[in-house]
Order: sequence, then structure tokens, then C-alpha cells
Amino acid sequence: MHTYLNELIEFVSIHALSAYTAIFLAALFEAIPIFGSIIPGSTVILALSALVPSGNLKLAPVLAAAFLGAVIGDGLAYLVGYRSKESVLHTWPMSKYPNLVEDSKNFFHKYGTLAVFFARFVPPVRAFVPITAGALSMPPIKFFAVNIIAVGLWAPAMVLPGVLAASAVEQWGVKVKHYGWPLVGGIVVIGAVAWAIYHWRKVRQGATANDIAK
Repeated sequence: MHTYLNELIEFVSIHALSAYTAIFLAALFEAIPIFGSIIPGSTVILALSALVPSGNLKLAPVLAAAFLGAVIGDGLAYLVGYRSKESVLHTWPMSKYPNLVEDSKNFFHKYGTLAVFFARFVPPVRAFVPITAGALSMPPIKFFAVNIIAVGLWAPAMVLPGVLAASAVEQWGVKVKHYGWPLVGGIVVIGAVAWAIYHWRKVRQGATANDIAK
């Protein structure tokens, strides 16, 4: 896997359009059950974002590709679930992961909308939540509103660490003030994501404890 990933990064580093396409597809496939569990989408996005400081890629298109890929992937998965209802949760490929499906269902029954937001930051759960949300008839306007906010935080959280790390390596010794605002922005986004993950896990632990008590 690492060999293929290195070859991919080397190729797209000199083909900008291919790089943006790879980022888009990586974000899209992460939202699809099975694909989201085996494709290192976040790793691809993080690695390619490191090409921004060198000028091979531009920050805005990288963020846009990651954002659009995730929103479209989540949206397609949600619509499949919404049209098929709960029957889709018991057919392939969902039937291969009954524990994750059951966890997703229980989480939605208890916490509803918040599940869509927090699950975006917790692999491999994020590959199951959109389709589960649709299967449980979550209203489209509510799903997309929450999902877009979540992806709006997730995309910078995937991209900025690679950009900042590459900037530090390439500009070692340059005064920190040159990177003041990107650094502050990165810290804010990463902090928000860390809080979301912590809160999601805390809520889920509480749900598990309640289930056991019953």
C-alpha cells in the first residue's frame, strides 16, 4: 500500500489537475461503506496538501476538492439510504459490518443530528453514518445542513497540517510571523476537531454504559 501511495504522490506532484482529482476522489470514497474502510483517503489528502508550499498545488483548489468530494460522497450515501430505507442496512456491503450498523442505529436513536457532525471525524464510522442517516429517514435539509458544517471543518483539518508542516520544513529558520495567520487558523480548526472527537467518544461511552445498565 505504501509503495502505491508513494507512486501516486510522485505522479500527481507534477500533474496538478490529477492531484486535485485524487484529493476529490479520496474524500468521496471515504464516505462509502467498505471503500471508506480500506482506502487511505485522509492519508492521501494530507500527503498531497504538503505540495502546496512548494507551489505545485494551490491551497484553495485543494480545500475545494476535499470539501466537494466529502459532501458529494456523504450526500450520495445518504440518498441511497433514504431511498432504500432500513432494508439497505441488511444487504451487502452493510451486512458485512453488523456491529457498526447497530452502533450507528443506536447512536442516531439517542442523539440524532449530532451523530452526523461528530462521526465525520471518526473513521471508519464516517463511512457508515451517512447511509444510516438516510435509512433512518433523517430529513434531507437537516442532514445536509449539519453535514456541510462538519465537512467545512473536516476539510481544513485534513489539509492544513500538511501545509503547515511542509512550510516549516521548506522555510526552516524563517520568522514565525510569516506564518502567523495560517498557524492560528490551523490551531483553531484542529482544536475544534479534537473537541468534536472527544465529545463524540464521551457521548458514545455514555450510550454504551446506559445500554449495559438496561
